[in-house]
Amino acid sequence: MLDIRLIREKPDFVRERLATRGGGEEAKIDIVLQIDAERRKSETELQRLQAERNRLSKEIGAKRAKKEPSDELEAQVRKIGEEIVDLTKRAGEAEEKQKNLLLEIPNLPHAKAPIGKNADANVVVRSWGEKPKLAGEVRDHVALGTNLKLFDLERAAKISGSGFICFTGAGAKLERALIQFMLDLHTREHGYREISPPFLVRRECMIGTTQLPKFEEDMYGLENGELFLAPTAEVPVTNFHREEILAIVDLPKKFVAYTPCFRREAGSAGRETRGIIRVHQFDKIELVKITTAESSYEELESLTSNAERVLQLLGLHYRVVELCTGDVGFGSAKTYDIEVWSPGQKAYLEVSSCSNFEDFQARRMNLRYKDADGKNKFAHTLNGSGLALPRLFAALIESYQQPDGSIALPEILLPYFGSAKIDKVD
Repeated sequence: MLDIRLIREKPDFVRERLATRGGGEEAKIDIVLQIDAERRKSETELQRLQAERNRLSKEIGAKRAKKEPSDELEAQVRKIGEEIVDLTKRAGEAEEKQKNLLLEIPNLPHAKAPIGKNADANVVVRSWGEKPKLAGEVRDHVALGTNLKLFDLERAAKISGSGFICFTGAGAKLERALIQFMLDLHTREHGYREISPPFLVRRECMIGTTQLPKFEEDMYGLENGELFLAPTAEVPVTNFHREEILAIVDLPKKFVAYTPCFRREAGSAGRETRGIIRVHQFDKIELVKITTAESSYEELESLTSNAERVLQLLGLHYRVVELCTGDVGFGSAKTYDIEVWSPGQKAYLEVSSCSNFEDFQARRMNLRYKDADGKNKFAHTLNGSGLALPRLFAALIESYQQPDGSIALPEILLPYFGSAKIDKVD
């Protein structure tokens, strides 16, 4: 969440940055300031009453020691006590109201982020490789996967409903090979520490990484909304050090994790929902960093480069897009989307969003570090997919399809898959 002191001291600046998002959240700043003023006034009056009660209590003690009557003073103390109870309740309600309102206000976009209302204003930062030149008829991943029995969408629907995948045979093996390849790459070459977290996360963890309260309807909740299926490994991994104070010498923390991801939202009807492009459950490798305010943007560039390396080693054409202020996520200050080319879709597919949340998530999680001067500061948190499946799966088999309907796999996967080609039903 935003720092209340920043809102209090620079309200016009906060309104200006929020306005670039185009969601109208800047209108909430006046309400926050009003509640904050009422809360602070109540707390000041509470301190005055407590001091007055302490003073009178001492006078009562002195009178009792002298065996003098203190009934009048005792009545005053009782009245002050009643006022304190009432004022404490009102101050607590104001504090809770302010906190809940702050949870609804998104992060401030980075000052140099492209300004725009939607994805049309996003900026292509760079691209890598070239679109594959495919001979013969270009099949999409549905045709390829159906022919080689790499997945079974009809039986998946019988098991779980629409929007789910059941990988089969060589498809299940390829999915597993891609996961292992990415985990090995990020741990061995990029220096991330692997974590295998629980797939169920508590409500406060979902609030910490900004999925709640805004996106609750998109999540799979259990136990009356106190437990959720993880929508991404970002949630359990970023919360790994919640409510802790880390030593600056231990930063940056770099974690990688594999998890399935669960999301109710499956997109609108159309070409993107056909096949395995947009589903309710999918596998993902997630990269998470916890670092200092001074180094977080350098770490964002590094994290993005680490995610890109997956596509480079797989020989897949992609581009990196910086999101504009109207398209950047709720909690993010700056985001790069990595989009791989899908020959079958004739479009780029997002396989990673690499974001710097600055201290926005850390404030919610009370995640801090002790700087070189011994002062406690909120950490900066970052994350990005490294990468997300099954879009990677789809782009891979489409890009490496052969005229005879087989799929030639990139050499880097040979140690994980065991063969260089998928040419028959397994």
